Amino acid sequence: YHFNGYIHAKTIPGADPMLVEKIGRLADRLSVNIELPSETSLTTLAPDKKKTAILRPMGQIAVQSAQSKKEMVLYRGAKPFAPAGQSTQMIIGATPETDRHIMDLTEGLYRKYSLKRVFYSAYLPVVEDRRLPALHTAPPLLREHRLYQADWLLRFYGFRAEELLDASHPDFNPQVDPKCSWALRHLDFFPVEVNRADYEALLRIPGVGVVSAKRILVSRRARKLRIEDLPKLGVVMKRAQYF
Repeated sequence: YHFNGYIHAKTIPGADPMLVEKIGRLADRLSVNIELPSETSLTTLAPDKKKTAILRPMGQIAVQSAQSKKEMVLYRGAKPFAPAGQSTQMIIGATPETDRHIMDLTEGLYRKYSLKRVFYSAYLPVVEDRRLPALHTAPPLLREHRLYQADWLLRFYGFRAEELLDASHPDFNPQVDPKCSWALRHLDFFPVEVNRADYEALLRIPGVGVVSAKRILVSRRARKLRIEDLPKLGVVMKRAQYF
């Protein structure tokens, strides 16, 4: 129908590979929802869904997307396959997995299947079931927010999952964001001299984002930066800053 807008299509675990191929030629992005963070939870709450059935189309999309990119370079008439990549979604809070488990899974999905995004959905109790949190349980919205913040650190700030959480800290601190939490546990990394630090080191400073880190690199070529210059470059000066 010559629709030129953005199309995001969801594929169903167990779908015929031929159908995945066809929809990938029509849609901008494809997604296969992983649903829950572990195979144990899937077996408990969704026994009709299998880990292998979910990962199989995810793998197909990753392979065909990579192949399509090569074909687009080599052949003028090549058709793109899901040019905006693929994503997935998981429910958090319905089952007992830790944030560390979720982050390890997320990092693995990004690395193995070249996902563009992992979406986290706080569980909202709607039915009474002994396998699920009680109906009066509040959705873990703050936890969802922390996971999104940590996800951003994995994708754009060069952090690894094992740096953000470990056996002694399996869940994110609700009081501070994941980058601040990492900084408080790694005070030996600070102070950071903003006039000499490389891009990767600047990104680890709480309050310094991708844009402000690049601005620092550009601005310090012309002059030595002072602490009062940083807010002008987009650095968020937090109450406890580490320089």
